[in-house]
Amino acid sequence: MTEFLIVTGLSGAGGSTAATIFEDLGWFVINNLPPVLISEVARLAVERGEETEKVALVVWTSPFLEDLLPAIDRLPKTGVTARVLFLEASDEVLIRRYEDKRRRHPVAAAGVAESIERERELLEPVKARADVVVDTTELNVHQLRDRLMSLFAAHQEAGMQTSVLSFGYKHGIPLDVDNVFDCRFLPNPHWVDELRPLTGLEAPVREYVLSQPETAAFLEEMGRLLDLLLPAYAKEGKSYLTFAIGCTGGRHRSVVLAQELAALINARGLTPTVKHRDIDR
Repeated sequence: MTEFLIVTGLSGAGGSTAATIFEDLGWFVINNLPPVLISEVARLAVERGEETEKVALVVWTSPFLEDLLPAIDRLPKTGVTARVLFLEASDEVLIRRYEDKRRRHPVAAAGVAESIERERELLEPVKARADVVVDTTELNVHQLRDRLMSLFAAHQEAGMQTSVLSFGYKHGIPLDVDNVFDCRFLPNPHWVDELRPLTGLEAPVREYVLSQPETAAFLEEMGRLLDLLLPAYAKEGKSYLTFAIGCTGGRHRSVVLAQELAALINARGLTPTVKHRDIDR
C-alpha cells in the first residue's frame, strides 16, 4: 500500500527543506501542489503500485488553501490513508527568515507580522487535524533532518510511532509534543558538586536520581498512565505520539526520567525514539 504524507504549515517554517529531506529518504515528492490535485495524484500513485510506495505532497498557503481539508477527506475514496505533517515556528523566527531572504509573504496583509498572524488563523483547522506537528523555531537544517528522519525513516515500525523528549524549562516548553510532565519536584543533582558537570546519561547522576523515593513512585504512576494512554491513543488512530519531560536545565533529572519513560513504553510493545534537547546547554 502506498504511504501518503501531506506536508503543510506556516510559510517559512521549513517546507522546502522538508521536501529535500523526504527526497533523500526515498519519497516521491511533489512541492507546492494545489490541493485540488491531491486526489488525482493519489489515484495515480495507487495505480503505479511499487513505483510510488512513499509519496509526500507539500502544500503551502495559496488561494486554494480552503480546498486542503476537503481534499484530505476525499483520499480514503481513492484507497489512500494520508498522514499530515504540520511545520510551524515562532513569529520572531518567521519574521527574521523573511527579512533575511527579502521574500514577499504569500498572505497579503499590511506587513510580514500581520501576514503571519493571518496565515496562522487560516491554518488553525489544518493544524488541528495534523498527525504530527514539528516546531522548527530552534532547529537548524541538520536538526530538522534528524527530527524528520526519526519520524519517517524507512526503519520505523508500523502503527503508532512514539518518541520521548527531555528538556529544560528555562529554555522553553516544547510546542510540538502531546504530553508534558514536570520532574522538578525531585532533588536537583545540579546542587551536588561532583554531579553538576555530568549529565543524566552518566551512571552517578542516574543512580542519584533513581535512588530518590519520589522517583520510584513517579515511574510507577507513569506505568499506570501509559497502560491507559497507549491503547486509547492507538484506538483513536493516533499515528505519532510524543511525551516530553522537563526539569530546570534539561541536563540531569529529565534526561534520566526520559530514558526510564522510554523503557516503560518499550516494555508495552512500542519502540520510542529518545531525544535530549537541552543536554549540551
